[in-house]
Amino acid sequence: MTARPRPHLPMRPAWLCRNCAAAWPCGPAQLALATEFYGHSIALAFYLAASMQEAIDDVYGLGMRPDPSALHARFLGWLSLARRPRRR
Repeated sequence: MTARPRPHLPMRPAWLCRNCAAAWPCGPAQLALATEFYGHSIALAFYLAASMQEAIDDVYGLGMRPDPSALHARFLGWLSLARRPRRR
């Protein structure tokens, strides 16, 4: 029996991947999200923007100041790479 691969989900409030400990969304999480939201790039953008806002709230909750440009790059900066043109 083969073990199923563990999903790359965020661990809050640090927003690190529960599986690989990289900053979430890590590479495998990005791939899984792009696959899950295939054809629904706007929904993916909304999901990631909401996750980014939660991360900002968590950073403030930890008594630190977030870096908005770094968080934007981390959560939303990779979206253009995930978009695929629509077939006509």
